[in-house]
Amino acid sequence: MTHDRYGSDVLSSAPAQHHRQPRTSRPHAAEPGLVVEEVTTGWVGAVVRVEKSGGKHVVVLEDRRGRTRTFPLGPGFWVDGEPVVLTAPVRQAPARPTRTASGSVAVGGERARVARGSRIWVEGRHDAELVERVWGDDLRHEGVVVELLEGVDHLVDRLREFAPEPGRRVGVLVDHLVAGSKESRIAADAVRAAPRGTVLVLGHPYVDVWQAVRPQRVGLDAWPTIERGTEWKRGILRELGWPAQDQADVARAWQRILGTVRTYADLEPSLLGRVEELIDFVTS
Repeated sequence: MTHDRYGSDVLSSAPAQHHRQPRTSRPHAAEPGLVVEEVTTGWVGAVVRVEKSGGKHVVVLEDRRGRTRTFPLGPGFWVDGEPVVLTAPVRQAPARPTRTASGSVAVGGERARVARGSRIWVEGRHDAELVERVWGDDLRHEGVVVELLEGVDHLVDRLREFAPEPGRRVGVLVDHLVAGSKESRIAADAVRAAPRGTVLVLGHPYVDVWQAVRPQRVGLDAWPTIERGTEWKRGILRELGWPAQDQADVARAWQRILGTVRTYADLEPSLLGRVEELIDFVTS
Protein backbone atom coordinates (compact mmCIF):
# COMPACT_ATOMS: atom_id res chain seq x y z
CA MET A 1 0.00 0.00 0.00
CA THR A 2 1.22 3.45 -0.90
CA HIS A 3 0.85 6.22 1.67
CA ASP A 4 -1.24 9.11 0.33
CA ARG A 5 0.49 12.11 1.70
CA TYR A 6 -2.43 14.36 0.74
CA GLY A 7 -4.97 12.42 2.85
CA SER A 8 -8.01 10.40 1.80
CA ASP A 9 -10.48 11.29 -0.94
CA VAL A 10 -13.02 13.72 0.53
CA LEU A 11 -15.65 12.42 -1.93
CA SER A 12 -15.28 8.81 -0.88
CA SER A 13 -18.07 7.11 1.04
CA ALA A 14 -16.00 6.92 4.21
CA PRO A 15 -14.26 10.26 4.56
CA ALA A 16 -11.58 10.63 7.16
CA GLN A 17 -12.63 12.41 10.34
CA HIS A 18 -10.73 15.63 11.08
CA HIS A 19 -10.90 16.93 14.64
CA ARG A 20 -9.76 20.49 15.42
CA GLN A 21 -8.63 21.22 18.92
CA PRO A 22 -10.70 24.00 20.57
CA ARG A 23 -8.83 27.24 21.17
CA THR A 24 -7.90 28.00 24.73
CA SER A 25 -8.38 31.53 26.03
CA ARG A 26 -5.25 33.10 27.38
CA PRO A 27 -5.04 35.89 29.97
CA HIS A 28 -4.42 39.34 28.55
CA ALA A 29 -4.07 42.58 30.52
CA ALA A 30 -6.62 45.22 29.52
CA GLU A 31 -4.12 48.00 28.96
CA PRO A 32 -5.47 51.33 27.67
CA GLY A 33 -5.49 51.39 23.85
CA LEU A 34 -5.76 47.62 23.42
CA VAL A 35 -8.31 46.84 20.66
CA VAL A 36 -10.64 43.95 21.56
CA GLU A 37 -13.88 42.39 20.34
CA GLU A 38 -16.65 41.31 22.71
CA VAL A 39 -17.82 38.04 21.19
CA THR A 40 -21.46 38.12 22.32
CA THR A 41 -22.30 41.53 20.83
CA GLY A 42 -19.53 41.85 18.25
CA TRP A 43 -18.60 45.23 19.73
CA VAL A 44 -15.08 46.24 18.74
CA GLY A 45 -13.31 48.99 20.60
CA ALA A 46 -10.17 50.18 22.32
CA VAL A 47 -9.78 49.84 26.07
CA VAL A 48 -10.34 53.21 27.73
CA ARG A 49 -10.02 52.12 31.36
CA VAL A 50 -10.67 49.36 33.85
CA GLU A 51 -12.71 50.29 36.91
CA LYS A 52 -14.81 48.84 39.69
CA SER A 53 -18.59 48.97 39.43
CA GLY A 54 -20.91 47.21 41.85
CA GLY A 55 -17.95 45.45 43.44
CA LYS A 56 -16.80 43.95 40.12
CA HIS A 57 -14.17 44.96 37.63
CA VAL A 58 -15.47 46.18 34.28
CA VAL A 59 -13.73 47.34 31.12
CA VAL A 60 -14.82 50.38 29.13
CA LEU A 61 -14.39 50.08 25.34
CA GLU A 62 -14.57 52.94 22.83
CA ASP A 63 -15.34 52.25 19.15
CA ARG A 64 -14.04 54.21 16.18
CA ARG A 65 -17.00 56.61 16.35
CA GLY A 66 -16.20 57.57 19.94
CA ARG A 67 -19.08 55.59 21.50
CA THR A 68 -18.35 53.65 24.66
CA ARG A 69 -19.76 50.49 26.23
CA THR A 70 -18.94 48.73 29.47
CA PHE A 71 -18.47 44.97 29.81
CA PRO A 72 -17.55 42.68 32.73
CA LEU A 73 -13.86 41.93 32.85
CA GLY A 74 -13.01 38.27 32.18
CA PRO A 75 -13.60 35.79 29.34
CA GLY A 76 -15.58 36.47 26.16
CA PHE A 77 -13.18 38.69 24.24
CA TRP A 78 -10.96 38.34 21.19
CA VAL A 79 -7.63 40.04 20.52
CA ASP A 80 -6.00 39.67 17.10
CA GLY A 81 -8.31 36.78 16.30
CA GLU A 82 -7.50 34.84 19.45
CA PRO A 83 -9.76 34.31 22.48
CA VAL A 84 -8.57 35.98 25.66
CA VAL A 85 -9.54 36.48 29.27
CA LEU A 86 -9.19 40.18 29.98
CA THR A 87 -7.52 40.91 33.30
CA ALA A 88 -6.94 44.14 35.19
CA PRO A 89 -3.58 45.70 34.26
CA VAL A 90 -0.87 45.38 36.87
CA ARG A 91 0.08 48.76 38.28
CA GLN A 92 3.84 49.14 38.43
CA ALA A 93 5.24 50.89 41.46
CA PRO A 94 6.76 54.23 40.42
CA ALA A 95 10.47 54.05 39.87
CA ARG A 96 12.51 55.34 42.75
CA PRO A 97 14.09 58.65 41.73
CA THR A 98 17.82 58.46 41.16
CA ARG A 99 18.36 62.18 41.79
CA THR A 100 17.09 64.60 44.39
CA ALA A 101 15.50 67.91 43.42
CA SER A 102 18.90 69.55 43.85
CA GLY A 103 20.51 67.11 41.39
CA SER A 104 22.33 65.06 44.02
CA VAL A 105 22.37 61.26 43.91
CA ALA A 106 19.30 60.03 45.80
CA VAL A 107 19.86 57.68 48.73
CA GLY A 108 16.78 55.51 49.20
CA GLY A 109 15.46 54.23 52.52
CA GLU A 110 17.76 56.38 54.60
CA ARG A 111 16.69 57.97 57.87
CA ALA A 112 17.55 61.59 58.55
CA ARG A 113 20.87 61.95 60.35
CA VAL A 114 21.08 63.30 63.86
CA ALA A 115 21.21 67.09 63.58
CA ARG A 116 24.65 68.66 63.49
CA GLY A 117 25.61 71.47 65.79
CA SER A 118 25.96 73.76 62.77
CA ARG A 119 22.94 75.58 61.33
CA ILE A 120 21.75 77.38 58.22
CA TRP A 121 19.70 80.51 58.88
CA VAL A 122 17.35 82.08 56.34
CA GLU A 123 15.49 85.36 56.65
CA GLY A 124 11.88 84.20 56.41
CA ARG A 125 9.42 81.40 55.94
CA HIS A 126 9.33 81.64 52.15
CA ASP A 127 13.11 81.29 52.00
CA ALA A 128 12.93 78.21 54.24
CA GLU A 129 10.18 76.60 52.18
CA LEU A 130 12.08 77.13 48.94
CA VAL A 131 15.28 75.67 50.39
CA GLU A 132 13.34 72.68 51.70
CA ARG A 133 11.67 72.22 48.32
CA VAL A 134 14.94 71.78 46.47
CA TRP A 135 17.53 70.78 49.08
CA GLY A 136 15.38 69.03 51.70
CA ASP A 137 16.67 65.52 50.93
CA ASP A 138 20.28 66.71 50.98
CA LEU A 139 19.84 68.53 54.28
CA ARG A 140 18.31 65.49 55.98
CA HIS A 141 21.11 63.31 54.61
CA GLU A 142 23.69 65.71 56.06
CA GLY A 143 21.83 66.37 59.32
CA VAL A 144 21.59 70.11 58.69
CA VAL A 145 18.77 72.11 60.29
CA VAL A 146 17.42 75.27 58.62
CA GLU A 147 16.13 77.92 61.03
CA LEU A 148 14.29 81.22 60.53
CA LEU A 149 16.16 84.41 61.28
CA GLU A 150 13.03 86.56 60.90
CA GLY A 151 14.94 89.39 59.27
CA VAL A 152 18.62 90.22 58.90
CA ASP A 153 18.32 93.01 61.49
CA HIS A 154 18.44 90.31 64.19
CA LEU A 155 21.59 88.64 62.88
CA VAL A 156 24.19 90.05 65.28
CA ASP A 157 22.05 89.39 68.36
CA ARG A 158 21.21 85.87 67.24
CA LEU A 159 24.87 85.05 66.66
CA ARG A 160 25.76 86.36 70.11
CA GLU A 161 23.16 83.99 71.61
CA PHE A 162 24.22 81.04 69.46
CA ALA A 163 27.93 81.50 70.16
CA PRO A 164 29.38 79.83 67.05
CA GLU A 165 32.68 77.97 67.31
CA PRO A 166 34.60 75.38 65.28
CA GLY A 167 32.27 72.43 64.74
CA ARG A 168 29.30 74.70 65.45
CA ARG A 169 29.12 76.95 62.43
CA VAL A 170 26.40 79.18 61.06
CA GLY A 171 25.68 79.75 57.38
CA VAL A 172 23.33 82.66 56.66
CA LEU A 173 21.30 83.28 53.49
CA VAL A 174 20.33 86.94 53.13
CA ASP A 175 17.93 88.61 50.68
CA HIS A 176 19.13 91.60 48.62
CA LEU A 177 22.77 91.25 49.65
CA VAL A 178 24.35 93.83 47.35
CA ALA A 179 27.27 96.23 47.84
CA GLY A 180 26.45 99.31 49.89
CA SER A 181 23.13 97.99 51.18
CA LYS A 182 22.04 97.85 54.81
CA GLU A 183 22.13 94.05 54.54
CA SER A 184 25.78 94.05 53.45
CA ARG A 185 26.81 96.27 56.40
CA ILE A 186 25.02 94.02 58.90
CA ALA A 187 26.61 90.92 57.34
CA ALA A 188 30.10 92.42 57.61
CA ASP A 189 29.57 93.35 61.27
CA ALA A 190 28.31 89.84 62.07
CA VAL A 191 31.30 88.10 60.50
CA ARG A 192 33.79 90.40 62.25
CA ALA A 193 32.20 89.77 65.66
CA ALA A 194 32.30 85.96 65.34
CA PRO A 195 35.32 83.68 65.78
CA ARG A 196 37.24 83.35 62.54
CA GLY A 197 35.85 80.75 60.14
CA THR A 198 32.64 80.07 62.07
CA VAL A 199 30.16 82.30 60.21
CA LEU A 200 29.53 82.65 56.50
CA VAL A 201 26.97 85.13 55.21
CA LEU A 202 25.90 84.80 51.56
CA GLY A 203 22.97 86.16 49.67
CA HIS A 204 21.23 86.77 46.40
CA PRO A 205 20.66 90.16 44.73
CA TYR A 206 16.87 89.97 44.70
CA VAL A 207 14.49 92.12 46.71
CA ASP A 208 12.65 88.96 47.71
CA VAL A 209 13.31 85.25 47.33
CA TRP A 210 10.29 85.02 45.00
CA GLN A 211 12.56 86.44 42.29
CA ALA A 212 14.92 83.48 42.68
CA VAL A 213 12.24 81.38 40.97
CA ARG A 214 12.63 81.63 37.21
CA PRO A 215 9.90 84.01 35.97
CA GLN A 216 8.97 81.62 33.17
CA ARG A 217 7.53 79.30 35.82
CA VAL A 218 4.69 81.81 36.37
CA GLY A 219 4.31 82.85 32.75
CA LEU A 220 6.60 85.91 32.78
CA ASP A 221 9.63 86.77 30.66
CA ALA A 222 11.08 88.69 33.61
CA TRP A 223 9.96 89.74 37.06
CA PRO A 224 8.47 93.25 36.74
CA THR A 225 10.04 96.29 38.37
CA ILE A 226 7.88 97.64 41.19
CA GLU A 227 8.05 101.37 41.84
CA ARG A 228 9.28 102.66 45.19
CA GLY A 229 6.63 103.12 47.82
CA THR A 230 4.67 100.03 46.71
CA GLU A 231 4.92 96.85 48.75
CA TRP A 232 6.88 94.59 46.44
CA LYS A 233 4.82 91.41 46.77
CA ARG A 234 1.49 93.20 46.38
CA GLY A 235 2.87 94.99 43.34
CA ILE A 236 3.95 91.71 41.80
CA LEU A 237 0.52 90.18 42.36
CA ARG A 238 -1.17 93.12 40.66
CA GLU A 239 1.20 92.79 37.70
CA LEU A 240 0.30 89.11 37.47
CA GLY A 241 -3.40 89.86 37.75
CA TRP A 242 -3.68 87.79 40.94
CA PRO A 243 -5.67 88.79 44.04
CA ALA A 244 -3.65 91.20 46.20
CA GLN A 245 -6.02 92.48 48.87
CA ASP A 246 -4.52 91.05 52.03
CA GLN A 247 -1.85 88.78 53.51
CA ALA A 248 -3.95 85.71 52.76
CA ASP A 249 -3.71 86.56 49.03
CA VAL A 250 0.08 86.87 49.37
CA ALA A 251 0.28 83.49 51.14
CA ARG A 252 -1.83 81.80 48.45
CA ALA A 253 0.25 83.37 45.71
CA TRP A 254 3.49 82.10 47.25
CA GLN A 255 2.14 78.57 47.45
CA ARG A 256 1.17 78.86 43.80
CA ILE A 257 4.68 80.02 42.88
CA LEU A 258 6.34 77.41 45.08
CA GLY A 259 4.22 74.72 43.44
CA THR A 260 5.90 75.45 40.09
CA VAL A 261 9.32 74.55 41.51
CA ARG A 262 10.19 70.90 40.85
CA THR A 263 13.99 70.87 40.71
CA TYR A 264 17.02 73.16 40.87
CA ALA A 265 16.46 73.95 37.17
CA ASP A 266 13.46 76.10 38.16
CA LEU A 267 15.68 78.44 40.22
CA GLU A 268 18.13 81.16 39.24
CA PRO A 269 21.84 80.22 39.40
CA SER A 270 22.52 83.18 41.69
CA LEU A 271 20.57 81.40 44.44
CA LEU A 272 21.68 77.85 43.62
CA GLY A 273 25.37 78.53 44.07
CA ARG A 274 24.90 80.36 47.35
CA VAL A 275 22.83 77.62 48.99
CA GLU A 276 25.24 74.91 47.83
CA GLU A 277 28.14 76.92 49.27
CA LEU A 278 26.39 77.32 52.61
CA ILE A 279 25.67 73.59 52.83
CA ASP A 280 29.32 72.83 52.12
CA PHE A 281 30.42 75.36 54.75
CA VAL A 282 28.33 73.91 57.61
CA THR A 283 29.15 70.28 56.72
CA SER A 284 32.87 70.51 56.06
